[in-house]
Amino acid sequence: MKIAIPKERRADEARVAASPDTVKKYVGMGFDVVVETGAGEGASLADSAFVEAGATIAADEAQALADADVVLKVARPLTAEEGLDELALMKPGAILISHLAALQNKAQAEAYAKAGVNAFAMELLPRITRAQSMDILSSQSNLAGYKSVLDAAAVYGRAFPMMMTAAGTIPPAKVLVLGAGVAGLQAIATAKRLGAIVFAFDVRPAVKEQVESLGGKFVEVEAPAADAETKGGYAKEMSDDYKKKQSDKIAEVLRKTDIAISTALIPGKPAPVLITEDMVKDMRKGSVIVDLAVEAGGNCPLSEFGKVVEKHGVTLVGHANVPSRLAADASLLFAKNLLNFLTLSYDKDAKGIKINWDDEIIKGTALTRDGQVVHPALLAG
Repeated sequence: MKIAIPKERRADEARVAASPDTVKKYVGMGFDVVVETGAGEGASLADSAFVEAGATIAADEAQALADADVVLKVARPLTAEEGLDELALMKPGAILISHLAALQNKAQAEAYAKAGVNAFAMELLPRITRAQSMDILSSQSNLAGYKSVLDAAAVYGRAFPMMMTAAGTIPPAKVLVLGAGVAGLQAIATAKRLGAIVFAFDVRPAVKEQVESLGGKFVEVEAPAADAETKGGYAKEMSDDYKKKQSDKIAEVLRKTDIAISTALIPGKPAPVLITEDMVKDMRKGSVIVDLAVEAGGNCPLSEFGKVVEKHGVTLVGHANVPSRLAADASLLFAKNLLNFLTLSYDKDAKGIKINWDDEIIKGTALTRDGQVVHPALLAG
């Protein structure tokens, strides 16, 4: 069986879906691995590193994908409307494993089905213990949370830690992290390591202990929401009454905040607005907002996708694809996630892929099968 790793072609995407280590493991499992030339350049992985691991280098994407049984990608394939139809290069029956942004691109699932491609959306992976090693959202969000603090420090005009000098004392920066998921918790830890005083807010009261274990101070809203998370551990959209109390509390804390890092997302929906324009106006001049939710519309309506802008004396950082800004490490983790997922369906005797369509992990990620859209979330919508 042939596994293909093409070069990523979407804007701002420097990652690659395999590493020399995972290629070596695929080859050891009996697969033929073909990597498109230059696929790892953005992640500082040379073609020679893949060759040493046992891969063959293809001259272009068409050659890499030709007759491939499994296609591993970081981002969803480009469509004909976007200038290049990557799906047309895949053979019917091929298995596509990637971050397909399925809930935001439901129409594209029909294209996978029409092409006869069995597509798996890794972002829909069930949040169960057995699937943790395959969780691309966690591995990539962890890096994004870390990078968000560094991005804030890069544009913030003051120091993070308290500094006592002969010329006077510099007070520590005050950082507010909105959303205490994987990205938020890493942001809290990173900001603390840099010496900041860190506050954190989340609609889920259950994360308070995690925030405090990292040295953060949990911002609580009066009458916390007991039913604030899904079975998968994601935050739910809250009631209007709760949102009003939440907004008032965030506004109060933001007035004393130097840096705000927002990470709040609701799967399949636009990011909730947590920082309004009026709140930005009330922030200290020179403050910074890093909006990690900017690709989903942003937690602040003033954020601009892919840009760093200044409004009302506050710098708003809206970098696109933050994990890709740490492409080398992000690729290694992403590649390992895909290896673990593919290993789930590996048949040792046949040295090939044998999918158990009744497996909870497979059911949770499968978008299309045998020319049909099969994921419940897409069929319902």
